[in-house]
Amino acid sequence: MSEVLVTILDILKYILPAIIVLIATTLIVKKFLVAETEKKHLALYGEKIGETFKLRMQAYERLTHYMERIHPNALIGRHYMKGATAQDIQLSMVRNIREEYEHNLSQQLYVSNEVWQTVKSAKEQEISMINNIGTQMAQNATASEFVQKISEFTLDKTTEVPSDIALYIINKEAKQVLLAQE
Repeated sequence: MSEVLVTILDILKYILPAIIVLIATTLIVKKFLVAETEKKHLALYGEKIGETFKLRMQAYERLTHYMERIHPNALIGRHYMKGATAQDIQLSMVRNIREEYEHNLSQQLYVSNEVWQTVKSAKEQEISMINNIGTQMAQNATASEFVQKISEFTLDKTTEVPSDIALYIINKEAKQVLLAQE
């Protein structure tokens, strides 16, 4: 029995250190793999945040561009046609505002509800303003008469142009997002 015990002790002398080394190696490798996985997750998270930030800033840029394009002065420059009727210009402007709005619908995913509601409201108010001016015109009014009325409206200091208000709100939120990113 003592020979069996000596043999077992000899075997344990070799196996026990091997088991300890195996356990230590497993723990070290596991800790290393967990750390590497966390690093990769953080890097991926950082990339996603950076990508989201870029998309948000692009949305603010596109909505700013949209507001600039639907400003009455910009509409006049793009839609005035010599010899056209007031109704032709009115319909062309309203159609353009709606088409550009539809083109920018997806931007609502990247901006706050306040900004998006402001954009929608500005669009509706611009259309309403153009239609109100159009209904005040005589049936045979020319495009130049219509354009003159719109210009007078935008020059009137007592009224604010809806797209200007929307631009202010978009700009304000974009700056807040930029500051939060730093």
